[in-house]
Amino acid sequence: MDSHPRIYTTIAFVAGVLLTLGFKDFYPDLERRFRQRRRNRVNTIVGAGLADADKVELSDNTKHEGEKLEFNRVDIPEGIEGCIGNTPLFRIKSLSEETGCEILGKAEFLNGGGGSPKDRVALNIINMAEAQGLLTPYSGDKIYEGTVGSTGISLATLCRAKGYLAHICMPSDQATEKSDLLLKLGAVVERVPPAPIIDPMHFVNRARSLAAEHTADPEHSGRGFFANQFEIEANWKAHFDGTGPEIYRQCGGKLDAFVAGAGTGGTIAGVARYLKLHLPDIKIVLADPQGSGLFNRIKYGVMFDPKEKEGTRRRHQVDTIVEGIGINRVTANFEAGRELIDDAFRVDDEQALSMARWLVENDGIFVGSSSAVNCVAAAKLARKLGPGHRIVTILCDSGTRHLSKFWASIGNIGGKTDVSLDDIITRID
Repeated sequence: MDSHPRIYTTIAFVAGVLLTLGFKDFYPDLERRFRQRRRNRVNTIVGAGLADADKVELSDNTKHEGEKLEFNRVDIPEGIEGCIGNTPLFRIKSLSEETGCEILGKAEFLNGGGGSPKDRVALNIINMAEAQGLLTPYSGDKIYEGTVGSTGISLATLCRAKGYLAHICMPSDQATEKSDLLLKLGAVVERVPPAPIIDPMHFVNRARSLAAEHTADPEHSGRGFFANQFEIEANWKAHFDGTGPEIYRQCGGKLDAFVAGAGTGGTIAGVARYLKLHLPDIKIVLADPQGSGLFNRIKYGVMFDPKEKEGTRRRHQVDTIVEGIGINRVTANFEAGRELIDDAFRVDDEQALSMARWLVENDGIFVGSSSAVNCVAAAKLARKLGPGHRIVTILCDSGTRHLSKFWASIGNIGGKTDVSLDDIITRID
């Protein structure tokens, strides 16, 4: 047993000698390879224009201890309502490249309240009502509105932010995710059967009646206020004071056309009134879904659509899968800008569905049905005007609000399809 340590020591010594002799023979080759790699790296740096004469000098530009750091003035928004407006305007690459025109999308789905252009309207309605003494924060006042969804979502958001309650009436055939979202925002939601505007149970009439009943009932705390988005002047003025000036500024005052759909008509009227003041030759173009009468109102001066013929209508409102735009009655907000609208394009459901799919496949833009209609009309106008023009349209809201109806009809997106832009837009108006 005692001889074992000596044996281990001898073996270790011999191994060390052999390793040293081997490394001695290997080392020159290793060093030669290292030096060659180093020379190659230096040559690469010099070839890239980074020789010793071009070395970057680093310096400490931070303030010394005791000195105050200087910052440019930072405007921090006051509440969620301060995040409304000043939405980005960006180039829709696929449509621009296909048409030769610069087609720009105003990303209204990035508004910080309810995520749509209705944020601007809802905020302006509330501010106007407060200025007139019709609403008082945290007094129990409740805002009532009839809406297909987006205005209700904006109102419900801002009511919570500004100290009010919201009661929303909407047609029962609208996408369920809208009413689900309204409930999560704390609004009272009534889904009423679609009905003509002359029916007392039409969603707008229902909201108006409930507001009056609230105010007249001494058992109710606060007052009832009917937002009246279709007729109230605060609607189009929100876009005259906000959306229009933003577009003009973001385009540097250089644009040839503005395209938008109309539900209440506030967006197209307010933007048209502002842009026509500064750009008298600009083209204002209506994008109208099938079943709506506004296309014929602009083209021929009458409110009529072939789908409105007796016995052909599937729905009581507008016969289309599109939500948020299209109407068959005259509203004060649309009339505020009607004379300024130069042209109109009708967009059918298949075109809207195909365009929504196109925007995802080619641009990664996931929007709702009204935005798809706007983009079809913008592409049609680009083909009509020819290359070299700048066209602005509105991207209203995210596709997440349209999953159960509009996007359910489109299905999941796989690889790119063989459909061309002309396949989408060249249907006969």
